[in-house]
Amino acid sequence: MKCRRIDLEAAVEKYEADKGMEDGFELLADVITKGWIVTDNLIQVKRENGSIVCPYIVHRRGRTFINKDDYIIVDQDGTRHVCGADKIFQRYHIIQE
Repeated sequence: MKCRRIDLEAAVEKYEADKGMEDGFELLADVITKGWIVTDNLIQVKRENGSIVCPYIVHRRGRTFINKDDYIIVDQDGTRHVCGADKIFQRYHIIQE
């Protein structure tokens, strides 16, 4: 769907695993041991080899791991962000096409 934030138009989609929306995956064990973030709501994908990985998006500030119910935002310049379901529609408004 297309949404607008003030005067900025962006594509906004709810994250779905196995659709290639993420930039990469990090082993859950590494996320936990490196202490990057709270892991309670992270999406966890079990691989065929039994390992569990967490998807993330890379942007100019670094990595943002994707939580359950998060949305992926793609700005007009291609910049990608992650935003939680609790805030996405406070920041963006759907554009009727």
